[in-house]
Amino acid sequence: MTIFILLGLVIALYILHPYLSIMVLKKVMGITLFIEAFYLIGHYMSGWPFPTPEVILEIAIVVASGVALGVIFSRIWPLPENKGFERIFRTVLVVVPSLGIGIGFQVLLQGQYATQALYLVFALSAWLGSGHFIKRAEASVKF
Repeated sequence: MTIFILLGLVIALYILHPYLSIMVLKKVMGITLFIEAFYLIGHYMSGWPFPTPEVILEIAIVVASGVALGVIFSRIWPLPENKGFERIFRTVLVVVPSLGIGIGFQVLLQGQYATQALYLVFALSAWLGSGHFIKRAEASVKF
């Protein structure tokens, strides 16, 4: 039941929020497909549990929520064009809190005995989504 409530909230967020466009949805689908392939290969190579439809839906919800968090954070603080301390500080400010939020998703969706690392998937998605908006350097005017 919880999974369907979260799915409805994520769908409503993507429909109503102006920054979550088709490009963001393509990013969500790409990350989700990569994570699903990762877990499928892990099943055959390491004996992990096979990803059931419920697990696939959980991963899609977590990825969509993480990318949405990253895009909204990116709109508030765009990615600087040049490398440096600001990029490092900005990455820490998006990844560390997203790990905590991801642990909340983990407990909410999978309970005490988790089979996937949803908190890491959420943090990775937030980090990848946070590069959506890039701060452009202002043109210097010389007289």
